[in-house]
Amino acid sequence: MTTATTTFPGLTAGTWVIDAVHSNVGFTVRHLMVSKVRGSFEDFSGAVTVAADGTPSVTAEISIASISTRNADRDAHIRSADFFDAEQFPTATFTSTGVRADGSDHVLTGDFTLHGVTRPVELKLEFNGVNPGMGHGPVAGFEATTVINRKDFGISIDMPLEGGGAVVGDKITINLEIEALQQA
Repeated sequence: MTTATTTFPGLTAGTWVIDAVHSNVGFTVRHLMVSKVRGSFEDFSGAVTVAADGTPSVTAEISIASISTRNADRDAHIRSADFFDAEQFPTATFTSTGVRADGSDHVLTGDFTLHGVTRPVELKLEFNGVNPGMGHGPVAGFEATTVINRKDFGISIDMPLEGGGAVVGDKITINLEIEALQQA
């Protein structure tokens, strides 16, 4: 990250690796204009690196093929060239560029790459603190959300409904629940 205007109590210098077993990368999208489909990615990795001055930086990678919406046919369609084109664009990545205080929470800024397109994003970030862990070292917890427009990332399929609107909405809410384990 290039700037930090806040520190996170207990988040000491070093590398904190995302524990995918205890974390979730999820999303919601409007479906048929009346409900939401929820999904997640099963395969992801990343780290929070904290500099000696307390400045954190974040990197993360998501395997697009690991999408799960609890419907195999829908998942296959989402992986196809109509949506993510997982064969050509197998990963999504995030690299932070800054963090700032926002009341009792924070805003994490960074570059998000999806479908071969990189755009700046802002995530509302909640730091849940640090716990001594269960014998494997300290664990830090974070929650973050952002809303992106899929068309900004070149996912421009339109599936209009006869009465107006679309099968799939343009706005995607991304929800992250992260546990990170400090490396020795």
